[in-house]
Amino acid sequence: MRTMRSWFRDTTGGLPTTFWYLWSGTLINRLGSFVLIFLAIYLTQERGFSASQAGLVIGLWGVGGAFGTTAGGTLADRWGRRPTLLTAHVGAAAMMLALGLARDIWAVALGALLLGMFAEAARPAFGAMMIDVVPAKDRLRAFSLNYWAINLGFACAAILAGLAAQADYLLLFVVDAATMLITALIIFVKVPETRQNGPATAATAAAGKAPAGALRTILNDRVYLGFVALNLFSALVFLQHISMLPIAMGDDGLSPATYGSVIALNGVLIVVGQLFVPRLIRGRSRSHVLALASVVMGVGFGLTAFAGTAWFYGLTVLIWTVGEMLNSPSNSTLIAELSPAALRGRYQGVFSLSWQMAGASAPILGGLVREHAGNDTLWYGCAVLGALTAVAHLVSGPARERRAAALRRSGEALAPVSATRGPQPVEAV
Repeated sequence: MRTMRSWFRDTTGGLPTTFWYLWSGTLINRLGSFVLIFLAIYLTQERGFSASQAGLVIGLWGVGGAFGTTAGGTLADRWGRRPTLLTAHVGAAAMMLALGLARDIWAVALGALLLGMFAEAARPAFGAMMIDVVPAKDRLRAFSLNYWAINLGFACAAILAGLAAQADYLLLFVVDAATMLITALIIFVKVPETRQNGPATAATAAAGKAPAGALRTILNDRVYLGFVALNLFSALVFLQHISMLPIAMGDDGLSPATYGSVIALNGVLIVVGQLFVPRLIRGRSRSHVLALASVVMGVGFGLTAFAGTAWFYGLTVLIWTVGEMLNSPSNSTLIAELSPAALRGRYQGVFSLSWQMAGASAPILGGLVREHAGNDTLWYGCAVLGALTAVAHLVSGPARERRAAALRRSGEALAPVSATRGPQPVEAV
């Protein structure tokens, strides 16, 4: 018992109060994250759209998210984290209800586009706020705790959404919108603004502006952009569980409730095991951890080609979930260490953009491959892409760690390329 209390204290102790309010908002929001889980089933079974049309709608969600993360990152640096989060959550709640009431394909597509834009605008502001308030030494466990909350909510939402969908699909949209508003209320009442003007922003603080040359700074940061590109490839594999996996299970005669139970295993495993991951990977090479994560995810999705029953689908979910658990904390700490303080929101936005690009292209590419090359080819392709991404992580990892170490030694972020002193040397990926 004493050992358990010590582990709990080491895992959760000493984190700022603001972090716990953000954590609570994350949990509540994810408890109602019904719609994206069942959107492919809703579009094909309830609205009667084809797999390609469903993929297009989900892809437009990703397109909107790409605009949202770009705007959200800029607003988080210029306007502030808190107002950006509040605007994003309230706007997303309104668009969620609009999407639930839409019927024609054009209205559904437009609703998905706008919902993606508002919902994903919150991501870079939230990530920047987490880095703002949590000291560097505590970020690994803070991000793991937040990821644990995301998946606790996801596991519950997947099961509840399967039951709610059998009663009324509109209920999914209403509950999802309500949790977004509750999260916005927590931020409004309990979370202060965390943005601070660091050394790189002192010259422009009086004007309330972010440093000039921010975009050029990011575009010249080849180490960071290489890292973002690898996340894009991983996300192309991972996001098939939202778009093509439910359709494949439906083709095998499995119900939406069965899909909800199977995909809930993802959240259950993370809830049970994610809090132990920081100790497991602490002190290990992040490039090796990320490479292993890519291989495991690829194997899990590749085995889907052989699945035909609920238990086998469940097994594949458990395998790729292990890869996801290894990938998330290593990714989060790397973003934090490679993000300049003055441009933290924008760097978060660029990383989130990789998810939105994958969100836009994964369902479309998955639908096209599935229709024209077959279901098995899709899942074999996921396995190959996972292996290639693993090799790329091993090759590019040392450059990322050198950059992170250099920033730690200097005690400051990369200077904007338009600053008086020249940009830092850019290492090749």
